[in-house]
Amino acid sequence: MGALPKHKVSKRREGYRRRHQYLKLPQLMTCPACGELKPTHLVCPNCGTYRGRQVIEPASARRQRRADRE
Repeated sequence: MGALPKHKVSKRREGYRRRHQYLKLPQLMTCPACGELKPTHLVCPNCGTYRGRQVIEPASARRQRRADRE
């Protein structure tokens, strides 16, 4: 059999153990190119820019190109 607790763990001690398990809100910033909210340090999913450069094709253009192929 595995290890079993010898004493009851108090609510305070239990809280100290669990204090790092809370949920964090994602850090968001406004994209300087399009003004939409985007996660920090990531490419903007709306316009596809990162640090002032066009990195990926915008999602709307990808959808349009996919519809043209079909």
